[in-house]
Amino acid sequence: MGIITVRSLARARLWVAQTRGYAAVSASGPTPSLTMHTLGPFQVFDRETKRIQKDRAASKDGGESSRTVDYVRDEIADRMMERLEDIKRKFSTIVDLGSGSGHFSKLLDPDKTQKCIMIDSSHETLHRDPDSEFEVEVERVHANEENLLQIISPNSQEAIVSCLSLHWVNDLPGVLIQIKEALQPDGLFLGAMFGGETLFELRTALQLAEVDREGGISPHISPMTDTRDVSNLLGRAGFTLLTVDIDEVKVAYPSMWELMDDLRDMGESNAVIGRRHIVHRDTLAAASAIYKELHGNGDGTVPATFQVIFMIGWKPAPTQPRPLERGSGKTNLKDVL
Repeated sequence: MGIITVRSLARARLWVAQTRGYAAVSASGPTPSLTMHTLGPFQVFDRETKRIQKDRAASKDGGESSRTVDYVRDEIADRMMERLEDIKRKFSTIVDLGSGSGHFSKLLDPDKTQKCIMIDSSHETLHRDPDSEFEVEVERVHANEENLLQIISPNSQEAIVSCLSLHWVNDLPGVLIQIKEALQPDGLFLGAMFGGETLFELRTALQLAEVDREGGISPHISPMTDTRDVSNLLGRAGFTLLTVDIDEVKVAYPSMWELMDDLRDMGESNAVIGRRHIVHRDTLAAASAIYKELHGNGDGTVPATFQVIFMIGWKPAPTQPRPLERGSGKTNLKDVL
């Protein structure tokens, strides 16, 4: 696993770890499906708080602060586009669910699609950048990503993508089901979301500092989906021909303080229900020292790891390839080996 330098930044240096280890590749049909009415979603995130955070981040300094911290989303959008380009198909329209300001949509060109429908719950983020920055026609829809089927008709879309928004939905299984229902037969879903190891350095530093200074811990970083669960969730939602793989993006910051500033300007601040709104300054100072001691780089910077889960799934269709039945092979494996 090599780490390569991608670009230099004013405050951070971005590397991408080429893990891309395959967690699941399956051509078999899905396991018994869920319905959206099986169980009500457990509320983990305050969606209104998240909308406000994203609006504030996108409108600060006329959007300049937000553009400065696009480096993580832009890098992951590039990785998603590589996967889309591997799919030799042109789509008339692509829906970008939780599009933000269009990090992925800006990479689309007329050879891949004619139009992109951008959907995001944050009006300021959705309209941050002008249409002139896109190569294809864009339609912007300000709406809650958790209610996709109230925006998009069932069986209507050839492709739906989602770049770094699914880690903020309360009902991930339900949203995946809605995505599958909105797709036409043999429609594509391509997504990227943060995985469970994201910002583990910051999480451990804050926890250790709180235990030391305050005698307990509280949630400061939102819970993330474990990589082992994603293929199961896709299968239960009704997708087939699944591919799930993992990348890591590592960023070096001068200290924990710059990392926290950038997370705020990204609109990625904590939005967990029941979170603490104030953290004592001495606790944060202790966390910064612990961060550097446990995880610091030799040059004095501190790393932040963003684990990214990429997923591809297809809505079932009679024309899709299927695995051969067990025992139908005509070549003896001993002869091959």
